[in-house]
Formats: sequence, structure tokens, C-alpha cells
Amino acid sequence: MPLLKQELGTVHINNEVVSLIAGSAAMECYGLVGMASRKQFKDGIAELLGRENLSRGVEVRQENDQLHIDLYIIVSYGTKISEVAHNIQSKVKYVLNDVVGIQVDFVHIFVQGVRVSR
Repeated sequence: MPLLKQELGTVHINNEVVSLIAGSAAMECYGLVGMASRKQFKDGIAELLGRENLSRGVEVRQENDQLHIDLYIIVSYGTKISEVAHNIQSKVKYVLNDVVGIQVDFVHIFVQGVRVSR
């Protein structure tokens, strides 16, 4: 659970809140169709999550005093996957570090599928 240490005390932020913020930040990036479930594929097809379930496609882990964010995504067909992933990493890290104030050490991207966007 991430902490924000301030002059008057400490603010504890639930991992679910961090997941929701990270998922929302990722959804603003070009080339992303949506978040995918962290669970196994159904018949080889990744489950595309709706906006109300964004946090199910994000995992927040604390390892050796470092914060790791894992995002499971589905990208749009015809986009450069490495560029989409880099943009998502940058956006999520910026939002959590500079806007919210949570120090994120790593943002890992797991591309679960490619979809033709509508």
C-alpha cells in the first residue's frame, strides 16, 4: 500500500485506488483499445474490460520498497506496439508520480492482444 508522508501525518492509499488511477491514465493513450483481464485467456482471446473494471487489468506490487505497476493491455491493430507501451509507461508514471505524488519505480506492460478498433 503506497504511502504519502506529509508534515501532518501519513496518507495511506489503497492499491485499488492506485490501480484505478493507473488504468485511467493508460486509457488516455493513443493505440490502446482497452485493459485486459489479468486472468487467463478464454479460448485464446483476451477479455476486454469496460471502464468500470479498469483496475482488474492493473496489478500493484510492492517489492523491496519499490512500487511496481503491471498493466495488462490490448492494443489497436496497425499501431507500433513498442511505442504504445512506452507512451503508456510514461503517462502512468507521470500521473502517479507528479500528479498524485506516489513514487512509482517500474511500470510493466503485458500486451494480451491486438484488436481492430471500431
